Order: sequence, then structure tokens, then C-alpha cells
Amino acid sequence: QVQLVESGGGLVQPGGSLRLSCTASGSPFSIFAMGWYRQAPGKQRAMVAAISGGTTIYTESAKGRFTISGDNAKNTVYLQMNSLRPEDTTVYYCNRFPRSDILWGQGTQVTVSS
Repeated sequence: QVQLVESGGGLVQPGGSLRLSCTASGSPFSIFAMGWYRQAPGKQRAMVAAISGGTTIYTESAKGRFTISGDNAKNTVYLQMNSLRPEDTTVYYCNRFPRSDILWGQGTQVTVSS
């Protein structure tokens, strides 16, 4: 059974940076097509960034600030987040892209505040 474990969240000031990591463990798992998602209070969980092979996709909010990448040898997907804003505050999750509703991990909390 595959488990996705997110880490790297924390408290950062506006304009700061964080790098989130998502590691897959358990059964053999390909990170060929993965995404980072977030769920703001009162809203549905939505994709922020995704990578499929060599192609990356970003929401307008993430474009130019976030970078998704993967390390196949480590079975890990990263989300480098720069120029963070208070509205980026929420829990971040990784999952396949498109997502699989049986694969959600516990997420990692990102708080952007002065």
C-alpha cells in the first residue's frame, strides 16, 4: 500500500520561501505524474502545481513563484515556494495528477504571517 508523506511546511514571513517535499513509500510507485494541492478554509482542495514527465503546470497564483520538481531516485516530489503571501496559508498535499482520492496524506501546514 502506497503512502504519501508531505513535509517542509512551517511559519514564514511574507516574501519568504519554503520547500515542500513529498515522499512515496510502500508499494512501488511512479512519480511520473504528480501534483501539489491545497485547501483553503471553506474551499475545495485544488491543484496548485503539477508535473507530468517533463511538463509542468501551475495555477495563475503559483506561476512565477512556485516550482515543482521530482527526484525519481528518491521517489520524492518537491514544491519550491518563493515570494510567499498570506493567502498561501493553508495545508498542502501531494497526490497523483490527476488526483486519486485514496492517496491523500496528512499534508503539511504552511503559514505565511508577519
